[in-house]
Amino acid sequence: MKRIEHLGIAVQNLEASIPVFEALLNTTCYKKEGVASEGVMTAFFKVGESKIELLEATNPDSPIAKFLSKNGPGFHHVAFEVENIVSEIERLQKAGFVLIHEIAKDGADNKRIAFLLPKSTNGLLVEICQEK
Repeated sequence: MKRIEHLGIAVQNLEASIPVFEALLNTTCYKKEGVASEGVMTAFFKVGESKIELLEATNPDSPIAKFLSKNGPGFHHVAFEVENIVSEIERLQKAGFVLIHEIAKDGADNKRIAFLLPKSTNGLLVEICQEK
């Protein structure tokens, strides 16, 4: 793992949340992007070498909608940047971690992504990502 790439935060309303995080982080949102396969709209903020990603559900069956209904808004996941996502998936599986995505898929912000099942990471939702 190279570094923490971003922290994901689930929000009820992206447009209402963006100004809050712009004021909090003293920076502007540099990108909004939808990921149809995950039923989510995202907004990104740069914070030093890392980022904050806000996530709003775009349909009621999406993972973010389910998270929000169970937990409410707040911290959702940590994403680690990796050199080679294919070899990292293999390494994690050999180490006993269970992946939600055993094959990397396209994500937001020009990334290939895969998530690990929280039951195998002490309850933390972990994303690994690699620049396309």
